[in-house]
Amino acid sequence: MREKQSEPEKIAVLEEEALIIRHAGEIPEVAFHGSLYYLSEDPAGPGLRLTAADLEPLQAAVLARYREIMRRDLDPANRDRRLYRGLARCIANWRRLDTFRQRQNLSPDPELRTEIGALLKDFLTREHADVTCGQRRSCINCTADELGRFFQELGMTNDELPAGWPTLCRQDNG
Repeated sequence: MREKQSEPEKIAVLEEEALIIRHAGEIPEVAFHGSLYYLSEDPAGPGLRLTAADLEPLQAAVLARYREIMRRDLDPANRDRRLYRGLARCIANWRRLDTFRQRQNLSPDPELRTEIGALLKDFLTREHADVTCGQRRSCINCTADELGRFFQELGMTNDELPAGWPTLCRQDNG
């Protein structure tokens, strides 16, 4: 049986795991579950009994990482960079975040919904302007139907978006 951690030691271990989750890559909930295993079950871990309060910084790290990933993929400056994954990945990450939130019994974040909606609107406005004036080909890698469903999930309507946005989307040929 492992020694019981002091409260300051426990806090330090939780902070370190939250930092790992925060910088863990493209699917932060995988890092979250890895941290839970390490913290409570791994023979090499500290063997903590985690409370709901202990989980909060770990959950917050997952939410922060998803926000960062989605912001990256909604930044027009990233469209031609290797790190860019496109709107299809942004949509997938929004849904992964929502599933994580539901599984963890976390409340929706209306501020995040508003922020992502505004970034999406700005992204599409910029993409439409750049494509229309011939500066670039569209980088949008999802269909108009997929993007339309995403608008609805964000509480947006097509009226809030630039005219002609569906022409930017990937055509579904089957």
